[in-house]
Amino acid sequence: MIGQRVEIWREDEYAYPAAWGFIPVMVTYLHEDTDVHPAMLVVPGGAYRYVSPSEGDVVARRFYEKNYNVFVLAYTVNYFDEPLRMQPLNDISRAVRIIRTHAEKLHIDPKKLAVCGFSAGGHLCASLCVHYKDISDPRPEFAGVSNRPDAAVLSYPVITSGEYANRESFLALLGKDASEEDLEYMSLEKQVTEDTPPCFLWQTATDRSVPVENSCLFAEALRKCGVPYAHHIFSDGVHGMSVASEEWLEGKYRDTYTLEQIKKLAAAVREGKTDYPPEKADEILREFGLDGNRPDKWTPEEKERLRGILPEVGVWPELAEKWLEREWAGQ
Repeated sequence: MIGQRVEIWREDEYAYPAAWGFIPVMVTYLHEDTDVHPAMLVVPGGAYRYVSPSEGDVVARRFYEKNYNVFVLAYTVNYFDEPLRMQPLNDISRAVRIIRTHAEKLHIDPKKLAVCGFSAGGHLCASLCVHYKDISDPRPEFAGVSNRPDAAVLSYPVITSGEYANRESFLALLGKDASEEDLEYMSLEKQVTEDTPPCFLWQTATDRSVPVENSCLFAEALRKCGVPYAHHIFSDGVHGMSVASEEWLEGKYRDTYTLEQIKKLAAAVREGKTDYPPEKADEILREFGLDGNRPDKWTPEEKERLRGILPEVGVWPELAEKWLEREWAGQ
């Protein structure tokens, strides 16, 4: 069953002020059999400003083909200037608890649930890995269910709020007046403990948006705490390579369901419900290719160069799959 939407909050539970009617949602990629599958929760990036379509559907289909039952999380983002603070972490925590609560119905093994995050989505997954004990749930049916992932796959993740930070992500998450305490809490290399789940990290050495030091710092913290991990640094590539396949390069499978909050925001702007002029709505839709005109992201020269990189970087899903099999074999 592919494409079923599951809203993760009831209206009375969810109150992010810039949601404009959006409620975070999971979209399912479930095998229609009775076999018990491992589960993968895919968490796209987008600097906490949007949820990237290029890291949703195409990633889900790749792990679906590898026998996972997969869920893509469209979590809360901050396109304008309303700091998110703990809301995305609450979103992913609730999503994990929903999956585990309904494990039998969903035909998944509740002890083989991995989160797979990209860029800011990697920060969100890693945040859950180090802070899961801090996140309670207001619903009694979920309160006693573990929100600790069994493993994490972190793809070019935002990690540190320090020297090598992706500043845009922390601005969206914590606001321009973030306290040192909040920045420290969300600088995840400083929060790893021996209870952190096993992690698979990968990144390209030439990433200009999220410096490779981010994954290096987290990997070193895992090593020092004795947490099982794998860390792959590929020699070349750009930020946001997703599954690094021809489908990614050509923009295929970029279903726009991850942009639901952006669509609702544009509608609110057009209807005069925000402080922005109505014409800003068209700008927002155009920025995300939601105006019916989705130009190619790459020039022909850039595309040709990237096509030469794909064979190296594109092996990461297989590496992650084999690593997860090995980690879970000892359970």
